[in-house]
Amino acid sequence: MINGGSETAVAPVGGSQPLDWKFSQVFGERTAGEEIQEVDIISAIEFNRNGDHLATGDRGGRVVLFERTDTQDHVGHRRDLEKMDYPINRHPEFRYKTEFQSHEPEFDYLKSLEIEEKINKIRWCQSSNGALFLLSTNDKTIKLWKVQEKKVKKVCNMNVDSTKAMGNGPIVGSSISTSSKQYIANGGCTSNDFSFPTGGFPSLHLPVVTSHETNLMARCRRIYTHAHDYHINSISNNSDGETFISADDLRINLWNLEISSQSFNIVDVKPANMEDLTEVITSAEFHPTHCNMLAYSSSKGSIRLIDMRQSALCDTHSKLFEGQEAPGSRSFFTEIIASISDIKFAKDGRHILTRDYMTLKLWDINMDSGPVATFQVHEYLRPKLCDLYENDSIFDKFECCLSGNGLRVATGSYSNLFRVFGCSEGSTEATTLEASKNPMRRQGQATSRPSRSLGNLSGVVRRVNGADNSGVDANGNAFDFTSKLLHLAWHPTENSIACAASNSLYMYYA
Repeated sequence: MINGGSETAVAPVGGSQPLDWKFSQVFGERTAGEEIQEVDIISAIEFNRNGDHLATGDRGGRVVLFERTDTQDHVGHRRDLEKMDYPINRHPEFRYKTEFQSHEPEFDYLKSLEIEEKINKIRWCQSSNGALFLLSTNDKTIKLWKVQEKKVKKVCNMNVDSTKAMGNGPIVGSSISTSSKQYIANGGCTSNDFSFPTGGFPSLHLPVVTSHETNLMARCRRIYTHAHDYHINSISNNSDGETFISADDLRINLWNLEISSQSFNIVDVKPANMEDLTEVITSAEFHPTHCNMLAYSSSKGSIRLIDMRQSALCDTHSKLFEGQEAPGSRSFFTEIIASISDIKFAKDGRHILTRDYMTLKLWDINMDSGPVATFQVHEYLRPKLCDLYENDSIFDKFECCLSGNGLRVATGSYSNLFRVFGCSEGSTEATTLEASKNPMRRQGQATSRPSRSLGNLSGVVRRVNGADNSGVDANGNAFDFTSKLLHLAWHPTENSIACAASNSLYMYYA
């Protein structure tokens, strides 16, 4: 940068150097030999819009909320530092806030079908009046929850002073016992056998308010149900703050947050003859800023961008994004591993991140010829696809996430590992982290050099390997395919990641 005749070196925009990840916190850490209950396994993670709250859902139908604590005591001081352009390096800290039972197990008697209580997705809604709002869903039912602090009066029973009770006793007692009227207020009769003792009641209890306590109350505001014949795989809030979508295998419905009695079917891929069914919807998400646009992925590895302004039923898509299959690479597993398990819009709304079984792909919505970047997550598994098919691991649904600035992407793998890839210009970042207190134990760097930056990728497709091809960890042990890191979330404004390893919530920062 040239300023007043002097030349100053300007550091490249953050993202060119790999981040140094550090362990932050763990909630629900397992002890050696501890048996994990199925209902305690985390099945959903989501930060709210500003990152001050984090919600997790588990297979037992519970939602647990955590709140940020390291920014609350020094908010004013932090703003002063930001104005002065001082770097703020702080250790992000969360604490347990509250939990509530969101869903219960149900049984559909008409279809003889058990409906699990497992939380599939959690999405935060806009807050108002200091209350937190969030949507949670299992396979069939979506619920809107309001979490708010309520002041509760704490009432304690205090004994009246015995001397005062003795003094008042005879007056009260005599007024009744000497009365010649044998009736009570409601007209019933009473006998002269009943009377207060002449000494009164020395142990008379009177309620006394001793303090006002603030308790967190979670209340279900709306229940959205009877709109899906198949299992709900995703929900997504609209940027208008009023509507949201829910998607199952064959349909996407549009809801108004205030109306639970009806929804509008905006996408229906169910064929007239189910034998003609070739693909199903796997995930759907609204555009972050355009309330009329949304994208959904399919089991064939395609992404469709639709515009709700075109028609009431969006049978036709505005754009179709499909990866090109390499010649001669087709096998029995090709379609299975091509199925997209998660889709996320970048905050800028221009890029879409998708996760299939083997790779992460980054797409530019202005370029439908193919992904602008492909990241190999666990390429070492390719020779083991037959074994993974036999034990059903090949159908695991891994989630993905992007950093708030769009410079990095992350997703999970087996042995409780997760990968962080850089996608800025010149970045070769491909870090392997383990969900433990020593996350960098299995760190690995990419070996290929990216081509160009995201902002200048017209016609360029780049592939980042950065994969551990050995199939063994640093100690020579085989990877554990039973411990899988399916769920993770990136803080919306900071380099902080929350991920779930079974029933434990691990948090890291860089």
